[in-house]
Amino acid sequence: MSAISTLTSNAVELQPFQADDVTRHIKEIPKGVQMIQAPAFWEKGKYGKGVKIAVLDTGCDKDHPDLKDRITGGWNFTDDDGGAKESYKDYNGHGTHVAGTIAATKNDKGVVGVAPEADLLILKVLNRKGSGRPEWIAEAIDYAIKQQVQIINMSFSAGAGHDGMHEAIKRAVGEGIIVVCAAGNSDRNEKRYPAAYNECTSVGAVDFSGEHAELLTKNNEVDLTAPGVNVLSCYPLDLVPDRNEPYKVISGTSMSSPHVAGALALVLNYYQSESQFNRKLTEDELYAQIVRCTLPLGSSKAAEGNGLLFLTAPELLAEYWRNNKPDLNSYS
Repeated sequence: MSAISTLTSNAVELQPFQADDVTRHIKEIPKGVQMIQAPAFWEKGKYGKGVKIAVLDTGCDKDHPDLKDRITGGWNFTDDDGGAKESYKDYNGHGTHVAGTIAATKNDKGVVGVAPEADLLILKVLNRKGSGRPEWIAEAIDYAIKQQVQIINMSFSAGAGHDGMHEAIKRAVGEGIIVVCAAGNSDRNEKRYPAAYNECTSVGAVDFSGEHAELLTKNNEVDLTAPGVNVLSCYPLDLVPDRNEPYKVISGTSMSSPHVAGALALVLNYYQSESQFNRKLTEDELYAQIVRCTLPLGSSKAAEGNGLLFLTAPELLAEYWRNNKPDLNSYS
């Protein structure tokens, strides 16, 4: 179990979370990846190949068997390891778990991420205690822009905004990068940052039955939801009882946000292809396409936004239309 300290006024930190050990052999597509219909989307031949995603978190285990082929680089913006820039080791576990949900390699062992051929840029902005400074995050976002990422995932929050961080997010969006953030785990109706910034895509959490998570932060900036309860993913080799089973189960909007980040890589692959738009999508267009891939669950908009991420939703709607096409002349 990893307990993260409560937020201070000038810090960006992880919400409290519990990481449960895995005591069985893992070789599966996690339930959350299945729930959002990623395997059905893979049938289009799109696995996120060529899409670069920046993961701003506690770092990542670059030796993890499911991630070592996905990580293209990393940089440390924290005070861990004396501030050594090239040391982005994950002493906490959270960042490795997030990275696994996004893009764990489809290698017939361990787990599989939503976009198992996407590239990961690991930007360490939270130290081993799960604590970071807004200035570190702003600097990392600018670094991600220079590295020409297409997607940024940020699974952390603070109770107050920060102008420098906000301006960096605006610069990223201005460059066509979509910024995905965890809505928060405060179990209250309030705004948490950076998710509450209008420029960010804010992701809430549901369990595997589609009920919104009890811990969910609710507000009018939530854009959509994804699985965030009892999510199985990667964990650092040094932080598990059995190095042969480097996986743990964690709950929180931190776990739902990477489902959306990975799904965006799949959507980018597909909708920028010759059979679809055949050009680069703008950030607004990419947001519109991911919102198309949602199903309303019947909760309040503050809890679910546009609904559950469900990558085959457009096909379901098209099938319904074909089978139940109304007589439009009757409305004239």
